[in-house]
Amino acid sequence: MMGTFSIWHWLIVLVVLALIFGTKKLKTFGQDAGEAIKNFKNALNESPDSKNSQDN
Repeated sequence: MMGTFSIWHWLIVLVVLALIFGTKKLKTFGQDAGEAIKNFKNALNESPDSKNSQDN
């Protein structure tokens, strides 16, 4: 099927990335990306409407 990727495609991509960047850089990139996503979700949960209702 065209346009779909199997697990083997993703494993090859992961191996190539590990060879190019090294596992340490990939680990720190993953941690930074996870932290950014977590901060983004927290910012969405702290909408201005909920802050106004807490002030009253």
